Amino acid sequence: MFVLELTYTAPMDRVDALLDDHVAWLEEQYAAGTFVASGRKVPRDGGVILAVADDRATIERIAATDPFTVAEVCAYRITEFVATKTAPALAEYRETLP
Repeated sequence: MFVLELTYTAPMDRVDALLDDHVAWLEEQYAAGTFVASGRKVPRDGGVILAVADDRATIERIAATDPFTVAEVCAYRITEFVATKTAPALAEYRETLP
């Protein structure tokens, strides 16, 4: 499992101009089963995405296609973790340690 933290690197008017494209990209990733949750940070200086994939390289490739990344209005910080405990609704994402 991965936590993707986005930090805006451009003025909000540039971010907002790309918001519809970013949301469409998010929807594609939800439909593919990659994203589990997402939303804005408070205060609104970026966002957070919870994602699942087989490896970090896959997540890095997906993040590179975000319209925010393509337009260079945000930077990504990607953290991989092993979800050994989850809420019941997320049981399908639980992992065991090797």
